[in-house]
Amino acid sequence: MNICLIGYGSIARSHLQALAREPVTLRTVMGRVAESTEAFAREFGFARHTTDLDEALADPSIDAVLITSPSDLHAEQTEKALKAGKHALVEIPLATSLAETDALGRLARERKRCLMVCHTQRYYPALVEARRWIAEGRLHVHHVSARYAFFRRENVNWAGRRRSWTDNLIWHHGCHAVDTCLWLLGATEVEVKSQAARPSHHLNIPMDVDVLMHTPEDQLISVNLSYNNKLPYNEYLLIGEETTLLVTDKRLVGPDGVILEPAVGDTAPGPIALQDREFLAAIREGREPAIGASAVRPAMAVLQAVQDEADRT
Repeated sequence: MNICLIGYGSIARSHLQALAREPVTLRTVMGRVAESTEAFAREFGFARHTTDLDEALADPSIDAVLITSPSDLHAEQTEKALKAGKHALVEIPLATSLAETDALGRLARERKRCLMVCHTQRYYPALVEARRWIAEGRLHVHHVSARYAFFRRENVNWAGRRRSWTDNLIWHHGCHAVDTCLWLLGATEVEVKSQAARPSHHLNIPMDVDVLMHTPEDQLISVNLSYNNKLPYNEYLLIGEETTLLVTDKRLVGPDGVILEPAVGDTAPGPIALQDREFLAAIREGREPAIGASAVRPAMAVLQAVQDEADRT
């Protein structure tokens, strides 16, 4: 399977590490800066490199496109990839509006192409185990309290790499947290309330956001997001009838201690490897991938409501 990679940032490297053991050929990498794109192609052994997306997609040998570009470009580039007849694996978020999400889902169905989104937290072992508890009826959840916050007052990513673009707390990291909460509960429709701080004078984006959700089963969900936090965390507290579970640092913890955590030196495939493997399997088997446009739509509908409220204030 011939792969075209769009973007050469830190997450692109993580995907290439995950794909190293998969039966794929790195055909083309497309990037914004010619010199950086060429250097990246040499480093990872791509056959071709270009700064022209249309040129990359015109190659009939390309089977699938992996999109790791800035969030605001995802929808446009995914549309082009699907129209060029390519399967697409898109970094979170698929788009920055619900309308674009729906349009891309329709296009993938019309073109009979595989479209999958990198909601990687769905592959975290601790979260998978927590969801299993809920699905099996071992934990009847009353309330989910999620916090996703770290320090990002400059255009520098998690690996310390300076970016040419500004991240989006609502549609990027908010998408991770909101989707994970809904997925844990199996919720598809919720009532939504939210508040967002006024855009930062420096980055011109909301740096702090709160999202409240209420499911038809009378479960409450609260998601707190911040780019101002100097004590980073990404955690999910599941308050249930039978017990309370906490997922933090990829560990699952209960009142009596740790229930699940990765073993030191564990060589099992990581979340990105499992996610990318599912995408390739869905293509080979001609089926809908585990995390397609319809699977992420509930979270995108919540985020659209959050964005609409932020735009009104």
